[in-house]
Amino acid sequence: MLAICAGLVPATASCASTRIRPDAGGRVFATVVHAVDGDTVVVRLGGRTETVRLLGINTPESVHPRKPVECLGPESSAHTKQLLPPGTRVWLERDEEGRDRYGRLLAYVHRDDGLFLNLELVADGWAVPYPFEPNTTFSGVFADAADAARRAGLGLWSRCRG
Repeated sequence: MLAICAGLVPATASCASTRIRPDAGGRVFATVVHAVDGDTVVVRLGGRTETVRLLGINTPESVHPRKPVECLGPESSAHTKQLLPPGTRVWLERDEEGRDRYGRLLAYVHRDDGLFLNLELVADGWAVPYPFEPNTTFSGVFADAADAARRAGLGLWSRCRG
């Protein structure tokens, strides 16, 4: 059983929040409410709404209240919104940390059809790898995908600084 109180972590301690049971494959399913920007989505999980920060990647800013819109930020955000329209069923995969300092869940996001969203964004050139210790399970895979996207001139690599 997983607890949401400290993120997606084994429920060995008590907490007052909703407990989520993973399926036999260890997946925790959610439904997309909306994409906030290129690397943040809001999901419905266990009867509550949670903000999820995509692990291992970073997209250009498009809605940050204190930072300017960055090169291809709106386009990157639109790409995530296209891949995850409201109502999309996803499953979340955690790494070492359950939440960031802002309280957002940290997860790798997979659509029910098998698309690995974090990797897809990097491979299509809409995100860059963002290895942030200790959450680095896919850092090598993301780095390889970014190299291929850069060589092909995809997305950000087509006209933003490299």
